[in-house]
Amino acid sequence: MKLLYIDPGTGSMLFTILIGVLGAAVFALRGALIKLRFFFSGGKKSADDEKRLRIVVYSDSKRYWNVFRPICDELEARGEKAVYMTSSPDDPALNTEYQNIACKFIGEGNKAFAKLNMLKADLLLSTTPGLDVYQWKRSKDVAVYAHVLHAVSDATLYRMFGLDYYDAVLLSGGYQEKQIRSLEEIRGLKKKELFIVGQPYMDELLKRKEAEPAPESREKTVLLAPSWGPSAILAKYGEKMIDALLATGYRIIIRPHPQSYLSEKETIDSLTAKYPESERLQWNRDNDNFGVLSRADIMISDFSGVIFDYSLVFGRPVIYADTSFDPSPYDASWLEEETWTFRTLKKIGVPLSLADLDNMKAKIDGALENRELKENLAQAREECWQNRGGSAAAVADCLEKLLADVDAAREPRGE
Repeated sequence: MKLLYIDPGTGSMLFTILIGVLGAAVFALRGALIKLRFFFSGGKKSADDEKRLRIVVYSDSKRYWNVFRPICDELEARGEKAVYMTSSPDDPALNTEYQNIACKFIGEGNKAFAKLNMLKADLLLSTTPGLDVYQWKRSKDVAVYAHVLHAVSDATLYRMFGLDYYDAVLLSGGYQEKQIRSLEEIRGLKKKELFIVGQPYMDELLKRKEAEPAPESREKTVLLAPSWGPSAILAKYGEKMIDALLATGYRIIIRPHPQSYLSEKETIDSLTAKYPESERLQWNRDNDNFGVLSRADIMISDFSGVIFDYSLVFGRPVIYADTSFDPSPYDASWLEEETWTFRTLKKIGVPLSLADLDNMKAKIDGALENRELKENLAQAREECWQNRGGSAAAVADCLEKLLADVDAAREPRGE
């Protein structure tokens, strides 16, 4: 007997259809039950009708706890009730004690989306793009969906339609507002509420950096921290890049993007097998990247947002690889202007081509001595990282404003 095969795309489509059918049935049944309870209670609200959550924070990965922790801390301090839902069973949030915030593991992948698709809440905050595009659908019982950026790079460097169906987006810098408005106009989308709040996790990095004692003199350390996908360093340069770095004689740390371990597992497995850890080479997978960023004298990357975490917080030079970035899978492909990320990289970093790999040590030494790069960092900070030191409070202010709007919309209108 021949087994039936369903490809991943078809499987995703079938799952979406199933969730839609089940969702419609659940909402219809729920509506009927509410009407019955209303009738038999003489028009009074039942206890079940009060189970709507006030604020839900959803994280698809533990790696975003650095974004959410300052926000949750601020909500806790204000006495705001919230539920933090995570798809990582080992999310650090699950070991954090709050009085006003409950932290829950809700499953991974489709299991988590099935719960989110039936959620009942006034407001949901997330860093996850693709709402109402793939398996994660808008729940009819969530009043507002808000997205907070997890990097200071372009809002258009998400995969296609990443932010289209959110109601509000919390930005790190003013330049991102123009990008979102342009996409809304091109695609005929309803205008979102946009708030410039800054970047909470970068505020925390800066606090930690300022509190840390000055590093002792040590051996030069180079951090290779690429993004993921066919346009990223490991896919484009791979072994040639690692060989060139090892030839410099400097200490090398390689920190692949967490998504690489899922989407590029074969490549990562091959590289870690050929280049095992040694006195000169370390593969880093720490959830908290502060330690590795603070140890590095220079970073080599491509278009990863971590470039800005490193250069803007630590004030150190970066080398960015010319990977011939293909914007076609991203929202950036819909806009004619060059991305802010690549435009700014030219000012705060030194480009690296395949031909430069033969002279890698000279390239690194030249970047370390380049004073102009540091001078350009000030302007970049102003453009992409506003409300420095007050980002978490700004996020909480925005959430309270959105909740006030939800409450006002529910109040009965006067005759």
